Amino acid sequence: MMKGELLQLNNLSTGYVNAGETKLVGQHMSGVLRQGELVCLLGANGAGKSTLMRSICGFLPVIQGEILINNVRVRNISDKVMARQLAVVLTDKVETENITVEELVAYGRSPYTGFLGRLNNEDRRIVKQSLKQCGVFDKADRQVHSLSDGERQKVMIAKALAQDTSFIMLDEPTAFLDLPTRVDVMQLLRQLASTGKTILMSTHDLDLALQLADKIWLMHADGSFETGTPEDLLIKNSIQRIFNKEKVVFNAKTGLFQVNHQYTQTLAVKGHGFAYVLLRRALSRNGVKTVNLTSNADVYVYIEKEEKPTFSIYAYGEKLNAYTQMEQLIDAILLLLSQQTVVSQPAATT
Repeated sequence: MMKGELLQLNNLSTGYVNAGETKLVGQHMSGVLRQGELVCLLGANGAGKSTLMRSICGFLPVIQGEILINNVRVRNISDKVMARQLAVVLTDKVETENITVEELVAYGRSPYTGFLGRLNNEDRRIVKQSLKQCGVFDKADRQVHSLSDGERQKVMIAKALAQDTSFIMLDEPTAFLDLPTRVDVMQLLRQLASTGKTILMSTHDLDLALQLADKIWLMHADGSFETGTPEDLLIKNSIQRIFNKEKVVFNAKTGLFQVNHQYTQTLAVKGHGFAYVLLRRALSRNGVKTVNLTSNADVYVYIEKEEKPTFSIYAYGEKLNAYTQMEQLIDAILLLLSQQTVVSQPAATT
């Protein structure tokens, strides 16, 4: 075992037994999780992410192969020892009526406080430090139920930190959060990994995972398993094969996934910069594909300014109108294109 490897999957097959029959979910999975890594577990719904995470926790027995934490098989680790090696943050909301943020985070010390759960000075220091690391120290006296979803998630991460394990596992920690808060939570986990914590998280935030994870664990629908840096898996087209669908496509220029619009019309546009990007996006969702202006274009839009853009519509060499509001511009374009379609259609015959 290489130094720093906290978790190993060795030819692992996971699943469950139902009515005496074994249902395989993941098969022949091998991978390692090293100290200080942030690893994102990705896969389509039903690929087996939750089953794998439950198996790592020891909640489900493995079907084949082995899982090792600190070079010890999970099935041989007692609950007490496991609580000092692995902290888990679940998606489900915990009932937190009449409890303060500090009190909830202090529960993370339960593997060390004994039957009575009394905190000593070292326990209090660790709780305080965990609150600070997660940016919620100023909310220590707040009731947990009064927090926003993002603040609550940071508190749950602080509780996991207070557990003082080298390995933290999170089940979709950014679920139900708005975009700025998802980024905030992911950056917090990135920062914790940089301090030496080892983090495994399942997520559907594909774009954030590709930007912030050290490694990706990728679960395919057929039960197969791949690991690697986001860049290596993208070069191999592994991620694209899972997530490219009829309505979602990977943009190799930006390195991100985007909506795959269905186009029914085209429009020539002359311009560049942010104004052009916004116009192209607005037209795309209305089924209009933008193309570069050529000399034979009958109808086109010219972006005359970039800072405070003015969009001018031209038809057959004549300027029809100019707009500064995108809503009015799009309405005018769609009306014009619909008229062009009617004119271009052959007359009905009887």
